[in-house]
Amino acid sequence: MPKPKKRGSNHQRGAGGQPRNVQPFSDEDASIETMSHCSGFSDPASFTEDGPEVDEEATQEDLEYKLKGFIDLTLDKSAKTRQAALESLKSAFSSKILYEFIMERRMTLTDSIERCIKKGKSDEQCAAAGLACLLCVQMGSGIESEEIFKTLGPVLKKIVCDGTASIQARQACATCLGICCFVVTDDITELYSTMECLENIFMKAYQRDRDTNGVSSTHNTVLHVSALLAWTLLLTICPMNEVKKKIEMHLHKLPSLLSCDDLNMRIAAGETLALLFELARETDADFFYEDMDLLTEKLRALATDGNKHRAKVDKRKQRSVFRDVLRAVEERDFPTEMVKFGPERMYIDCWVKKQTYETFKEILGSGMQYHLQSNDFLRNVFELGPPVMLDAATLKTMKISRFERHLYNSAAFKARTKARSKCRDKRADVGEFF
Repeated sequence: MPKPKKRGSNHQRGAGGQPRNVQPFSDEDASIETMSHCSGFSDPASFTEDGPEVDEEATQEDLEYKLKGFIDLTLDKSAKTRQAALESLKSAFSSKILYEFIMERRMTLTDSIERCIKKGKSDEQCAAAGLACLLCVQMGSGIESEEIFKTLGPVLKKIVCDGTASIQARQACATCLGICCFVVTDDITELYSTMECLENIFMKAYQRDRDTNGVSSTHNTVLHVSALLAWTLLLTICPMNEVKKKIEMHLHKLPSLLSCDDLNMRIAAGETLALLFELARETDADFFYEDMDLLTEKLRALATDGNKHRAKVDKRKQRSVFRDVLRAVEERDFPTEMVKFGPERMYIDCWVKKQTYETFKEILGSGMQYHLQSNDFLRNVFELGPPVMLDAATLKTMKISRFERHLYNSAAFKARTKARSKCRDKRADVGEFF
């Protein structure tokens, strides 16, 4: 049997040493191939206890070679190939910091994303919008990121406002528009323009609430939710005088969305209300809301909802969220949460911080912890300071043994089972157990 030729042989490379013919990956293969090179750097626990040392330089070169191939495939004639390439790049960008690699190719990536959003179908547009978010998160705030947003911003706004585009594509572009603007925009005019674009979308949910026939009730709800959450994210970085205007405009209208049939819309409206009350009280310690009794009555009903026609999972989620919202509105209280990443801890102690964290967690997925450790932009957003530099030896000593991990998981499982058993009786008060 003839020996296989090396990857770098001339028959696979064109002029300039660039890959000329790269085999496209399926979604599953792309995820496995990319993550096999990325996940080892995203978690201290990924270092094996007694395994051989990894040649990081060779691994990095191999990863960059694959990524170059994926970038080339975003120009392929096949829509499936382009989409698989976009998804593979998303997996890599969410799993590893690739600032220098992206910096050299940011214009190529921007052009590919723009082309896929303009000419692609729904799934491809969603993948391209997701990649645009990660591209901005990787680059952080700066001149280069502003150039990316100047190119992609108008395209994203056009899709968001295009009634003929698919709801999924408009939803993805609305989220992308909010995140990219949050990351890169220092221009206050652009910030207000983007917020107005998103506002025009979710404000239609107010009109629908007054509409007796409710024709568009379910169809556009996902778009309204995404636009509302993206707008809320941008509100957290607005000047206080603009925040006051937005509070006056929306605080009396948002409660109408609490009666929406869609769970996600009810939750989005509730969390936005809690955030608006938090911001209002920061600007004015004596802030007074006229319809407080009616609002707290609505929130209390949602926090104790027992309607049989709703799924148990949905009811639990809704009650958990609205208990916190009710405490925020009524008692000015927030249940502090702790996020662990590597040797560090971050406390989420307000609705603004929670909204920001949840938004980036949705985009980065399992790579959120790694980016909190290493991404300068995110560390600046959450005021974590410069990244904590730890070598491989230190990370190795921090890892607990497999046996200790097994004992901890077993104990946690038993404790969770006992806690849940106490609440099997419907008469018991259901709480949150961690």
